[in-house]
Amino acid sequence: MSAAETSPPANVAGRESAPPRPLWHLVLVRPETLTLVLLILGVIVASRLSPYFLDIGYILRSFALSAEIALVALVLTMVIIAGEIDLSPAANMALSACIFAWAQASGVPIPLAVLLGLLAGLAMGGVNAFFVIVMQLPSIIVTIGTLILYRGLAQILAGDRSIRIAEGFIGVDRILVLGVPLPVVVFVLAAIVLALVLGGTIFGRQIYQIGTNEVAARHAGIRSRRIKLILFLMIGVVAAIAGIMTASRLGSVRYDLALGKELEMVLMAMLGGTYIFGGRGTIPGTFLAAWLLVVVSTGMTVANLLPAIQMTVLGILLIVSIIATNFIYSRTQR
Repeated sequence: MSAAETSPPANVAGRESAPPRPLWHLVLVRPETLTLVLLILGVIVASRLSPYFLDIGYILRSFALSAEIALVALVLTMVIIAGEIDLSPAANMALSACIFAWAQASGVPIPLAVLLGLLAGLAMGGVNAFFVIVMQLPSIIVTIGTLILYRGLAQILAGDRSIRIAEGFIGVDRILVLGVPLPVVVFVLAAIVLALVLGGTIFGRQIYQIGTNEVAARHAGIRSRRIKLILFLMIGVVAAIAGIMTASRLGSVRYDLALGKELEMVLMAMLGGTYIFGGRGTIPGTFLAAWLLVVVSTGMTVANLLPAIQMTVLGILLIVSIIATNFIYSRTQR
């Protein structure tokens, strides 16, 4: 048989080996690039609404009001990349903060009260993990249920009253590190650490592989159940930290702390390019989206837009971000 007969047709070979994408295409055609462009445009528009947006101190103070939500969104990004979702962190924040506030109001020393709040967050993450990993229930259904459960438990514990925080623990947002509010510093440091873990470690690559194809990941020897357990426990603890930080910033705790903030957490992840079906996304994307969301929200507040209009805008942003991410990922590879 001649070589001409055994070699594949030219058109078949061309289909098998597609040419590599140019560097500019890799950089520009990414959800994170779109988020960065929107952030720049948001700052320009917001600065037209108020000159305070040109003051870095004002932007940092504004971000400090949402840093706790953004902190949880970073870990939520990893959960979504792994092919799951958790809609209960905001309720976790409320219940953890209520347990902490109730304990310290009952005379428990502050360090021990903080520990109780963190353990509560860990337990709530464990409950979610049990139903999702052991019982094999859909994470979206499980966490909608635990969202209602945790919020209800918070209301039972705190009632309709506010629980006052001890004076010595109030004011985490007034602590400055090189002129930057402490919650913002915590968020930035967490983003750096998680970005390194997700993008530069075997553990991070395994998260991507689980979200892309969990069955194939298991056949490759990846312990997907253990990794998902770690992620659910991690988001439980981080939500508890965020709840206690919020309690310190507000000076009191109610059962409706962080009510409705689930939308913002998911929006930060989606707007940063995290694929809703798992396997794709980055921490830097969520980092940029968090800043974008703060700029947009603060800008709408400065423009005296009604809360209902602001919620509508956030909903539109969520839908557009999902559509844009699907469109980009359908034409590119991560």
